[in-house]
Amino acid sequence: MLRRAIELFNRQGYDGTSMGDIAQELGLTKSAIYHHVPSKEHLLSAALDEALGELTAAIEEAADASAGTTATQRLHDVVHRSVRILVDHLPAVTLLLRVRGNSEVEQAALARRRVLDDRLAGLVAAAAEEGSVRADLPPELLSRLLFGLVNSLVEWYRPGGPLDTDALARAVGAIAFDGLRGPASPLPEGPAGQASKSTVTASPTG
Repeated sequence: MLRRAIELFNRQGYDGTSMGDIAQELGLTKSAIYHHVPSKEHLLSAALDEALGELTAAIEEAADASAGTTATQRLHDVVHRSVRILVDHLPAVTLLLRVRGNSEVEQAALARRRVLDDRLAGLVAAAAEEGSVRADLPPELLSRLLFGLVNSLVEWYRPGGPLDTDALARAVGAIAFDGLRGPASPLPEGPAGQASKSTVTASPTG
């Protein structure tokens, strides 16, 4: 029931989906639906918990400085794991990224996302202190750009394609931490004909 409800929420929008729509999708009566779940909000909450629970576990573990690994390695690991979570729970994560705070359930989900954003920014700041990521930009901005790249996968990635999850995660990590420029590619020239230093970013160690 939850899977079909998530599909409908993503296809029609949460506000545009009624319990009657869910019942029709499942070939049940509305009374039969209410026998299993008390409300549409209950289904939304369960869907958002599915996505947030997995992401919270990954980020909390990565942010744990007592893990015995560098912040850089933990940042790499959380990006890789976040891609896997997105692929494994694509419909639920897609729904999470579309909520706008129009209900108490959505507001609670957004509050949980803000906590995760703060933890991620702290991890990025720690990696910057290690010298593995650039320190000339606010860690909050870097965190949003980094995980914006991960989240953008919901717009185009579809399971069953030629790229498996690990290969996708490695590709995202490579672009995020190494950029598009190949190792032998020259830097682009700036307005004065000089190589633009602003395009140089530090590559992670390890």
